[in-house]
Amino acid sequence: MTNDEIATLLEEFADLLEAQDVEYKPRAYRRAAENIRDHPESVETLAADGEDAVASIDRVGDAIASKVVEYVETGTIEELDELRAELPVEMDALTSVDGVGPKTVGTLYEELGIETLDDLEAAAEAGDIQEVSGFGAKTEANILDGIDFARQAHERSLLGAAIPQGEAVRDYLRDLPTVERAELAGSIRRWRPTVGDVDVLAASEDAQAVVDSFTDWPEADDVIEAGTGKASVRAGGVRVDLRVVAPEAFGSALQYFTGSWDHNVTLRNRAIERELKMNEYGVFDVSDVENPDSKRAGERVAGVTEEEMYDAVGLPWIPPELREDRGEIVAAAEGDLPELLTAADVCGDLHVHTDWSDGTESIRSMVEGATRFGHDYIAITDHATGPGMVGGVGLDDADIREQLPDLRAVADDADITVFAGIEANIATDGSVSVAGDVLAELDFVVASPHAGLDGDGTDRLVAAVKHPEVDAIGHPTGRRLNERNGLEIDIDRLASVAAAHDTALEINATPQRLDLAGRAVKTAIDAGAPIVINTDAHRTSSYEFVRYGVHTARRGWATPGDVLNTRDSGEIASFLG
Repeated sequence: MTNDEIATLLEEFADLLEAQDVEYKPRAYRRAAENIRDHPESVETLAADGEDAVASIDRVGDAIASKVVEYVETGTIEELDELRAELPVEMDALTSVDGVGPKTVGTLYEELGIETLDDLEAAAEAGDIQEVSGFGAKTEANILDGIDFARQAHERSLLGAAIPQGEAVRDYLRDLPTVERAELAGSIRRWRPTVGDVDVLAASEDAQAVVDSFTDWPEADDVIEAGTGKASVRAGGVRVDLRVVAPEAFGSALQYFTGSWDHNVTLRNRAIERELKMNEYGVFDVSDVENPDSKRAGERVAGVTEEEMYDAVGLPWIPPELREDRGEIVAAAEGDLPELLTAADVCGDLHVHTDWSDGTESIRSMVEGATRFGHDYIAITDHATGPGMVGGVGLDDADIREQLPDLRAVADDADITVFAGIEANIATDGSVSVAGDVLAELDFVVASPHAGLDGDGTDRLVAAVKHPEVDAIGHPTGRRLNERNGLEIDIDRLASVAAAHDTALEINATPQRLDLAGRAVKTAIDAGAPIVINTDAHRTSSYEFVRYGVHTARRGWATPGDVLNTRDSGEIASFLG
């Protein structure tokens, strides 16, 4: 369990106590939660040494320390369970509504029995809230207005929504005269497919001036909170958190706040083995320090840059996408880190749609857009009919043959290579929704699941991989982030069969998909299966999505040699045989 998990429990404890109008204790729990979340060492490990070890954390008293130990040892806190039983509400969801705090939650539960966002919405729509003492029509209207956003806030943001906001605020901060450096941090810098918020780090000698400018950022919809060295705003439905640090500690803070937690713990343990202390303030030599508990104890030997931080513990800099504690530190120590793929390595897109199916632009427009984007080739792969294709958007076998002359005509006078293809559907029995003789007339066939996206899909995908005309499996799980999980897949088996049949497994770079995910990509690469990064573009602007696929591939340790469409058009033609 992580420090964040423990801190979140204590925050829930504080909210429940405040909802019952308990004085003083809620503040103590929140302070303890904040310090536990920021503590550089694993609190779970401290708990193994007893309550005194946990109580050594600043502002964590004996009573709270005992509850932390209880949770670590038993997985529960008896008093917290009792509070939950007394007030059975979705506290986190309800308090995410602007103007609704824990005390309001307690009152509305006692007066109206409100436990969930749905209950709150129904009561507000019925006019019941304004009838409660201390509330009124305006308060009720404000609560109702805030419910939709609260629901959105409880979903993690797609990387495709978070990255543009993050890059915008980072660039805004970089332009400020008071800011020396600014970078994204947290899970967004590791390019996780969804993020809870956008973390941005700035280096400045005048933290208050940076905070003031940040809260005045024109794209911010509202200010959540602002202090002397950190602040939070909402922009485009995404929470953006700023932290300002001294320039000499920027590298250490960037490394620390990028994470992941597990990566940082392993890195700190490596530092301890070398009589060093590593935290957000730098790397400190504590070999001659009797009591190294202070975060700044010892001689500071690194911290201005991330490269210094890793070098201090005998490692090369590790790319953020790899920092998940999945062997990257051992690989770095042994000199075995991969030379990761970059967006510049990708030469083309082999999964593109036009207005022949559900795209919005013509074949010629999509080809010209790919040319402007800098691609050397594309494959036009409109949807075929089959399961999951609704509204008549898919092409049947006759339509595919009808499209071919038009496609070949555009290809003949294009400045890039244009492959004729199709996105066929993989049925639940593994069959492909286009006749074999039609597929044989095409250059590139991507087969994808679009329906029946629950349960184990390994057999159906393996069957498609073995189809003699299938060149790639598109978005293999069929997942849509924040919407559906998609198929369960034995990726080891699928990758092994794909390697044997030289069939590529796709990273679909559409931000709603990012499928395959990073871990599955690494498994596929280790098995020798080729990877292909496609945007599934339905309009020319979607070619920009390729970077999301590239960073997903990097999370899977992909090098240029692992990815099919880093090859030139002649090599692609040879692959297709």
